[in-house]
Amino acid sequence: MLKINPALISAHSLGLKIGMRNILDDVNISVHDREIVTVIGPNGAGKSTLIKVMLGLVPQTSGHIHKRDDLRVGYVPQRFPVSPNVPLSVRRLLTLTHKANDLELQHTLAETGIAHLIDARVADLSGGELQRALLARALLRTPQLLVLDEPVQAVDFDGELKLYELISNIRKARGCGILMVSHDLHMVMAESDRVICLNGHICCEGAPIAVQKSPEFSKMFGPKAAAMIAGYSHHHDHDHESHEHSHFSDFKPSHGHKH
Repeated sequence: MLKINPALISAHSLGLKIGMRNILDDVNISVHDREIVTVIGPNGAGKSTLIKVMLGLVPQTSGHIHKRDDLRVGYVPQRFPVSPNVPLSVRRLLTLTHKANDLELQHTLAETGIAHLIDARVADLSGGELQRALLARALLRTPQLLVLDEPVQAVDFDGELKLYELISNIRKARGCGILMVSHDLHMVMAESDRVICLNGHICCEGAPIAVQKSPEFSKMFGPKAAAMIAGYSHHHDHDHESHEHSHFSDFKPSHGHKH
């Protein structure tokens, strides 16, 4: 009998209510080894909040979160403000919360393509360089789960392509699961194994090509967005380890909600 690996992290019937407002309502989500799961949705949909709740940074008001025993998580937050007056180097940034020797630092920075910037001031980095430095900082933990909240913010289009390619290569090289929030629909469809459309609740989820064809996706992003990526075909080599969510030939619409 095939042994199924448990999810790295999963949430069941997750809810968050602040005052009278439901920020998250009955959300079910899981991430497995070697899987890239991307959460998309409009502004104010609760995407970043969902990430924070799953990581234990914000307490949920209902539901349950399960993590694999001794799960190691690397996290790149949506915002990392750096004061131009603080003389913080890339080397120091990487070791603020994690001890590492020079060899480890050089290896991880080389993996993200910025080994030459180890002694540069963080305040002097471009948007793409800062994101790579933050990614290297997360990778120093040798994570089983990498959590990325809008990882290509303040990055130009060419930089976006390279960063998403880097993220895909990290998954292949390290075998980690990746949970990502993104608004870049083209890149989401190209690099994700599973897409979750969130607007307080899960509107639909599944393989990118199935989600893109779903009525809920069109409602959320408009028919133009759906048509714009209609020619997409999922091109990953699906050699990931078997797990209970390996097959997503059909999207999963959420019922009982009105937009």
